[in-house]
Amino acid sequence: MIKSKSKLAVLLSKLRVFETPKLRAEQYTTDSEIAADVLWQAYYLKDIENKTIADLGSGTGILGLGILLLGAKKVFFVESDSDSVKIAKDNLCFLEEKTGKKLSKKAVFLNKNIDDFNKKVDTVVQNPPFGTKQKHADKIFLKKAFSLAKVIYSFHKLETAGFVNKISEDYGFEITHLWKFDFPIKAIYSFHRKKIQRIKVGCWRMKKIK
Repeated sequence: MIKSKSKLAVLLSKLRVFETPKLRAEQYTTDSEIAADVLWQAYYLKDIENKTIADLGSGTGILGLGILLLGAKKVFFVESDSDSVKIAKDNLCFLEEKTGKKLSKKAVFLNKNIDDFNKKVDTVVQNPPFGTKQKHADKIFLKKAFSLAKVIYSFHKLETAGFVNKISEDYGFEITHLWKFDFPIKAIYSFHRKKIQRIKVGCWRMKKIK
């Protein structure tokens, strides 16, 4: 198991990212430092080690792979884009070579829509579309997460905090933690004017209370 947050961040920073990101799916890479920060917090809150976890909309795998490095029992990578699934599998092989750990036995890659995943897990971790291109995509991810686990980590724009807090309450979850970040979005689409744009993003930890 990885023994420090900085080492985790370094390993995650070496992973392959989206090569031809799909705008409709809002494919943006999760920053390795932010991913490591949240996962380290989740580890210390006892939501990772020896747990079964789902990474919904797992993309190229940065969150789920970080979870494997921190000692999860099993991780489901649920991703509808086959190109992303292939990169995530390549990233897993890379981490096995780098760490000397056999992680693949604990990883389940599912090339499917999150609507078609119904396995109960201990924890859900997700960085869903923010809903700017697919209206209500963030709501779809949250509702699915609420049906699968009692503990959820989910990234959303801070400007949608009211919505996230309300839907959590409606589904019987309480917000236990909120970590705030200046989320870097690299210029990967033709309409981007800045090399790196930073947006205010939060990661909510939600826990079932009823």
